[in-house]
Amino acid sequence: MSLVRLENLRKEYLMADELVAALRGLDLDVPEGQYLAVMGPSGSGKSTLLNVLGCLDRPSDGHYYLGGEDVSGFNDSQLSEVRNRRIGFIFQSFNLVSQLTVLENIEVPLFYMGMPRRQRRARAMELANRVGLSHRVSHRPNQLSGGQQQRVAIGRSLANNPLLLLADEPTGNLDTHTTAEILAIFRELNDSGKTIIMITHEDDVARHAQRTVRLRDGVVEYDSAAT
Repeated sequence: MSLVRLENLRKEYLMADELVAALRGLDLDVPEGQYLAVMGPSGSGKSTLLNVLGCLDRPSDGHYYLGGEDVSGFNDSQLSEVRNRRIGFIFQSFNLVSQLTVLENIEVPLFYMGMPRRQRRARAMELANRVGLSHRVSHRPNQLSGGQQQRVAIGRSLANNPLLLLADEPTGNLDTHTTAEILAIFRELNDSGKTIIMITHEDDVARHAQRTVRLRDGVVEYDSAAT
């Protein structure tokens, strides 16, 4: 069953009075439980695709089905609800709140979901343990290494038990050893059934995924599933 299905997806932006097509009729099916790497040169449409998949932006035309539901025409409030309840985000720059501890950073999505404090804390502790940071829960981001900060971000992305994990260059700021540790966590998550779509420009990183799709000029140029 497809968790993500894109049909003739198009996205255009108005830049300096000129209409720029970032996605040009893109079709893509991602089965539930798949680990997909998306690659492509600068300007190929990777970032735009991630924004649409994450319900941060709407397509200009075409359809985006998430869990069988067409979210393409959702309004801002509906898109926000989908982001909060069904999608987990992992970024290259971690995007942690510097004033909050590890535990509090992981709790952030649960706070916005209205989960009671005791339940939030228990869930955050469970996730801190899952990403190997149970011994650092009272530390703040500036007291952590880059790899540890990314582990916090992964824990936070799992807080709402999302249908879909979106990772944007998640190892871009990490050294080789730490990259391997983070990719091992991704593999464990995927083995447990999580669907992951990861944007990367590194072939070595993409090889850890089950499937690789390459974009060029807003369409799929190559799909390893088709070979």
